[in-house]
Amino acid sequence: MPFYDNQVNVMFDEAKLQARLKELGAEITRDYKGQNLIVVGVLKGSVLFFADLVRQIDLPLSIDFLGLSSYGSGTESSGVVRITNDLAKPIEGAHVLVVEDIVDTGLTMQFLLENLKTRKPASVKICTLLEKPSRAKAKIPLHYTGFVIPDEFVVGYGLDFDEKFRNLPFIGVMRR
Repeated sequence: MPFYDNQVNVMFDEAKLQARLKELGAEITRDYKGQNLIVVGVLKGSVLFFADLVRQIDLPLSIDFLGLSSYGSGTESSGVVRITNDLAKPIEGAHVLVVEDIVDTGLTMQFLLENLKTRKPASVKICTLLEKPSRAKAKIPLHYTGFVIPDEFVVGYGLDFDEKFRNLPFIGVMRR
């Protein structure tokens, strides 16, 4: 029996995730054709989504990573966002696509968008795997969204609970 069996209920299985990534990759390919694209993954949660997504984008592109933190070891955002790992290269004049695992309150993305705009990119758009609109505290323009979900604490496919469950090949809801 897998370690997560009595702790997690499947919300989106691996096949559903991969099918949606194919669709997102096709949209991004169409929208950024002929542009200088840098795809920025927000660590750590987006890493599995990011890796699968960039392989679906049929364009020459650059990748970079940015570490942000607004969670401690609990299930609620602390509200304080900090950069834990900055971009390796400048983004001035480039089209930047930020890849995030989940947008719930929007406060982390609001902080990141304000920070990135000071670096003078040609554009900044957001691609999120999951959106929780019921928790929104900031209005964030999401250009590409994998799935809209209810207010549940989800894990798997990069998302964690106290740094565990990131390695699940699906997205699931933690049992209470």
